[in-house]
Amino acid sequence: MKTKKFNKDQIQKIVLSTIGFIALIYCYFNFFLGPLNKSRASMTQEIADVQAKTASSKTELKETANLETQAKQAPGRYEALKATTADGAPIAWFPPKMRTFFNKQGIDKSAARLESSGDFKQPELTNWIRDTWVIELPRSDYGVLGKAIAELENTEPLLNIQKVTIHAVPEDPQYQQVSLALQTVLLRK
Repeated sequence: MKTKKFNKDQIQKIVLSTIGFIALIYCYFNFFLGPLNKSRASMTQEIADVQAKTASSKTELKETANLETQAKQAPGRYEALKATTADGAPIAWFPPKMRTFFNKQGIDKSAARLESSGDFKQPELTNWIRDTWVIELPRSDYGVLGKAIAELENTEPLLNIQKVTIHAVPEDPQYQQVSLALQTVLLRK
C-alpha cells in the first residue's frame, strides 16, 4: 500500500484551515452566542421583574377595590353601631337590657353591675366610652349558658366577653353559678 504524503503547501493549508475553524468557533461563541446569552438572561430577569410588579399591582387593585367597598359600607355600619347605644346613661338601660336578654335565653335572675368606665386614648374615639360590666347569673344550665353567650356575642357587636367564671351550685348540681366580665363600647349621648 502506498501512503500518500502531504507536501508542505497542503500541510500549511490544513493547519490554516484548522486555525480558521477554531477562530470561527471562538468568534461564534464569544461574539455572537455570548451576547445573546447575556441578553437572554437579562430579558428573563426583566420579565420576572415585570411579572412580579404585575402580580403586586393586581393585589393592590384587589385591596383598593376592597377598601372602596368597605368605605361605601362604613357609614351604614357606623350608623348601625351608633344605634346600639340607647339614649340616657348606660347604667340606666344596660342592666335591664341584659336581664331581658338572659330571660329570653331561659336564664332567670341575672344581675348586671358597672365595674369601671373609661375613655379611649385615640382622638377619633373621643365620642365613645369603654365600660366594664359584671353580669351575675346565680343559676344556669351549662348548655343554655353556652348558647346564650354565643348569642350575646353575635348580637352585640360592641360587646366583648373578657372572662367567664363558673362555679357549681352545691345544692343543685345540674346548675352552675356564673359570672361574666364583659366590656362594651358605647357612644356618648
